[in-house]
Amino acid sequence: MALLRPKKVIKAPVAVIRGRIAICLDDWGYNPNNLSLLDQIIYPLTASILPNLNYSRAVAEALHRRGFEIILHLPLEPHEEFRMEKNTILISMDEARIKDILSQDLAAIPYVRGVSNHMGSLATEDTRTMEIIFKELKKRGLYFLDSFVARKSVCSFLARQMHLNFARRDVFLDNIQDREYIKTQIYKLKNRAGLYGQAIGIGHDRRITLEVLAEVMPQLAKEGYKFVFVSELTK
Repeated sequence: MALLRPKKVIKAPVAVIRGRIAICLDDWGYNPNNLSLLDQIIYPLTASILPNLNYSRAVAEALHRRGFEIILHLPLEPHEEFRMEKNTILISMDEARIKDILSQDLAAIPYVRGVSNHMGSLATEDTRTMEIIFKELKKRGLYFLDSFVARKSVCSFLARQMHLNFARRDVFLDNIQDREYIKTQIYKLKNRAGLYGQAIGIGHDRRITLEVLAEVMPQLAKEGYKFVFVSELTK
């Protein structure tokens, strides 16, 4: 009787990841108008939610149900004379006041995994202020995403010193609300991820931004780029 030869096992080729991309969308909480647009996006997104707004908690709940990562978009003092959000942390505040605002804001947003700065070009340059904030985040096991609105930001250096999980924005996606501009910025983000292995982009809760992401993200995924939460790119 002829011996049966064992069948060759053909292994599926391992998918090559060309780079990991995290996209954070800022400024959620003003209204729920764009939530339905997220139904068109099947990839991980991180949503940065402002505290003290009428829809902050409800939007956080809705985004969490959709499987997105939630972080607090913490209002910090800018150099510029913009209209600031309620309870913006100022560098002139004492430690107790800074801790109190941060604690209230974290309690106001459910499912928080980390914190990013809203504005904050002045505060993120101030070592004392950021050290107070970072100590509290470390105690709570939260990471910090530096929106990197100040070239002299002390956040990266301070996070390394304090062993705090940290990430920094690479590309702003929608400073100009134009489809072709946003696509160009996303491609810049893609190229950076291909070059360095990972990249973080920040956009906003805007219809045009979400529509372009819904169009472009599947294309990038086919090219071998993997979308992840910001928490997966922290160090």
